[in-house]
Amino acid sequence: MGKRKAYSDEFKREAVLLSNRSGVTQKQISKELGITPGTLARWRNEYAEYGDRAFSGQGNPRDEEIASLKRELARVKKERDFLKEAAAFFAKES
Repeated sequence: MGKRKAYSDEFKREAVLLSNRSGVTQKQISKELGITPGTLARWRNEYAEYGDRAFSGQGNPRDEEIASLKRELARVKKERDFLKEAAAFFAKES
């Protein structure tokens, strides 16, 4: 199997914008750009869902949000554990 072709963010945005405003069908646009209609449809869906944040890199913007939430959860757990230890320490002192 061949390697997947990578397209720039600008190319994807331009393809989506072209398909949104022209009177030409998506099939014709995808043929002219050398991509499959399914690829153009997927790009359109991603752009509709995420707007300007779409096509931010190798992952989905949703993946970035999940990673951010995981980091925040780890930080909150550390704070919680520290407070538990501090409460136990001060309970012994009393």
